[in-house]
Amino acid sequence: MCLAIPGKITTIEDTIESVFKIGRVSFGGITKKINLSLVPEAEIGDYVLVHVGVAMSIVDEEEAKRTMNFLQGMGELDELLE
Repeated sequence: MCLAIPGKITTIEDTIESVFKIGRVSFGGITKKINLSLVPEAEIGDYVLVHVGVAMSIVDEEEAKRTMNFLQGMGELDELLE
């Protein structure tokens, strides 16, 4: 099953081209480098849905928290948060 996980953008690296836009995204305390090129309008503080290291869309904070709580309740985030 494909799974997109919500996370909050904490930093965005300065790059010459938006094709290479990279940011750090926090997933419940775990921070990973994520490709932000599909969401060029994303800013620090935005929540994004991430699949295989790529932010696919921007979501509002309430939806992100609801989704994260649901995934944690199902045990789907155990591998990510270990």
